[in-house]
Amino acid sequence: VQLQASGGGLVQAGGSLRLSCAFSGRSFSMYNMGWFRQAPEKERTFVAAVNWNGGSTSHEDSVRGRFTISRDNDHNTVYLQMNSLKPEDTAVYYCAADWAGDGVPYGSSLRNYDFWGPGTQVTVSS
Repeated sequence: VQLQASGGGLVQAGGSLRLSCAFSGRSFSMYNMGWFRQAPEKERTFVAAVNWNGGSTSHEDSVRGRFTISRDNDHNTVYLQMNSLKPEDTAVYYCAADWAGDGVPYGSSLRNYDFWGPGTQVTVSS
């Protein structure tokens, strides 16, 4: 599996960005997908996740209502729409894939995710 995130950049507070993550190598619809982020000198943390068919999503409390995860199984892509961005959203954002066939419900634990992309930088200026 290969994951490639894109769409990061520099934006002013209150602005919006849409991250995309292209998936290749295996059947996309067999994987739950997640977005995580890591700020400088901090641990990588959960942002949002979507199950294999897009029917269920989960968002971390600080982004709920501002960020929305979605997926397009026809185009093997997962998205993160980020609105009302804040300086504290500044981080490298990573997409990750979790094989849905292991019986473990999708979620926020980094340990559940089998494949990771290289990340894309999001910087929000005040």
